[in-house]
Amino acid sequence: MSRVIDNAAQFTPQLTGDGSFTFYSAEFGESFHSHFGAHQEAIGKFVHPTLLPYKAQQAQVNILDICYGLGYNTAAALQTIWQINPHCHVQVYALELNPVVPRAAIAQGYLQAWSKRVQTCLETLATDLEVKHPHCTASLRVGDARQTLQTLQDPPFLADAIFLDPFSPPHCPQLWTVDFFTAVSCCLHPQGRLATYSCAAAVRTGLVAAGLQITASPPVGRRSTGTVAGYDLAEGLALSPQEQEHLQTVAAVPYRDPTLRDSASTILERRQQEQKNSNLEPTKVWKRRWLQSAVP
Repeated sequence: MSRVIDNAAQFTPQLTGDGSFTFYSAEFGESFHSHFGAHQEAIGKFVHPTLLPYKAQQAQVNILDICYGLGYNTAAALQTIWQINPHCHVQVYALELNPVVPRAAIAQGYLQAWSKRVQTCLETLATDLEVKHPHCTASLRVGDARQTLQTLQDPPFLADAIFLDPFSPPHCPQLWTVDFFTAVSCCLHPQGRLATYSCAAAVRTGLVAAGLQITASPPVGRRSTGTVAGYDLAEGLALSPQEQEHLQTVAAVPYRDPTLRDSASTILERRQQEQKNSNLEPTKVWKRRWLQSAVP
């Protein structure tokens, strides 16, 4: 996870369903965003589930953007907050493995959908790795998020909103472990919200094991929900009976990385062994049961 690719050619532009572009990563074998719509996903999976339109009324909003990528989640957050409260000061810590990605997004003109004010902040962040504007203070921490996160923990940075947006668990298990979630939770404000696009059972049980409550976030462009986590979720979209039962299958065995330094293959092998030894219901049995119940 610590290796940085210096060649922007590793990232292939892809058009998504809402007309916005994303990149395809050759290293991880995935796109940075859903093909249904990159901008749509930033707003629907991250900005609204973390209650940023409501929190924009505050004098300051703190954001932790894990896997900053092209910068869309932070861009959508800034635009939303400043449309509601132009004087709100936003403090952002962004964690990103490869600084080439946000720079390539700027070079391709992918941020032009956002206001000039937002573009200026993100362009400065990608170039200088920090922003010190009247209403925005930001820092882009480059490297393995498991290590760069530690720079925010003493004293802890408490985020009103955390965007958890790595590549999917099978491709990047390092950032979906109970151990990483536990470290991330130390940076979450008591009334803050963490949002991720993932509805994987292992992700949800991992967040619960890290001491957080979970709810679902509405589907965006597809049938599957996202996940919201926090210390006290007074309201939210409850998990469906199907989703709740999914958390009782072997698919819910979480990823683990006790030292926060293990390779992806080690983490995957550890989980596979734990699944073999598990007494939980086989996931295929759960899936078959719900497929049968859906037949008229």
